[in-house]
Amino acid sequence: MDQPKIERMLRLMKYMSGNVNYTIDELAEKLDMSYRTIYRYIDTFKAAGFVVTKLYGNIYKLGKMPRNAVDIDHLIYFSEEEAYLVNSLIDRLVPSNSLRANLKDKLSAVYNCTTVADYVDNKFTAAHVETLGDAAKAKKKVILKNYESGNSHTIRDRNVEPFAFTRDYMDVWAYDLEDGHNKTFKVSRIGEVEVTEEDWTAESCHAKNGMDVFRMTGIKPIRVKLRMSLMAKNLLVEEFPLAEKDLKQDGEYWILDTEIYNFAGICRFCVGLLQEITIVDSPDFRNYVRKYLDTYRETI
Repeated sequence: MDQPKIERMLRLMKYMSGNVNYTIDELAEKLDMSYRTIYRYIDTFKAAGFVVTKLYGNIYKLGKMPRNAVDIDHLIYFSEEEAYLVNSLIDRLVPSNSLRANLKDKLSAVYNCTTVADYVDNKFTAAHVETLGDAAKAKKKVILKNYESGNSHTIRDRNVEPFAFTRDYMDVWAYDLEDGHNKTFKVSRIGEVEVTEEDWTAESCHAKNGMDVFRMTGIKPIRVKLRMSLMAKNLLVEEFPLAEKDLKQDGEYWILDTEIYNFAGICRFCVGLLQEITIVDSPDFRNYVRKYLDTYRETI
């Protein structure tokens, strides 16, 4: 199967597992395929052990694999040489390509012989990712030495139980043993990772909070709607590729209609492009931006 076909299949999986329900005809139009090809790919997903559910009409959704399904590493296997070649091809994609992170994530998920470090661009953080990944598999507590917090503006050690990564490996999900909350810690801000001999004691509390397209986390999302120029739209997708799924064109403008867990991320983006972006809906966010501007206007 050549690369265009692989990309279309991965995009089909993304559409079928997303929040929007597309008909077979709509999927065929989006992917430039015939509806017969869509059905053939769906049959392939079923044969590989994925759960494909027919909702209504000709809408199908791709669900999670059942517990008794064949492990995916038994379905797909790369030799070390093959994995290196595939990883090199993926690296040739531009960093802003939304498929790049997804492809690396899938490759690392199905291939056990290479370390996670091979899929991390920054070699400084690659060692931290690998160590944290090993600690999570062994269910060991970890000390994040000299962690630089962007929220508290402090540099200190953090005692945590790491249990997952965000899909781009920029952050690690961990349970903070000091305050009893699940958080994401930026791998690049960790001075050193020290794996202790202590086993997890709070595994039942481990849970990922929601994460928005600006990589901010939280529990309860708030919907925000923006109208932006083509320039702002391009900058948004380049910096935050996941935002593309919530963008729609409206004449010469683009509409971002998305759920936000923390206003800090989207506010920083909007403030840098005030002349290119209009807040269409969300009074709470509009007030947040006004207070932000008032606060920092006094410091200039």
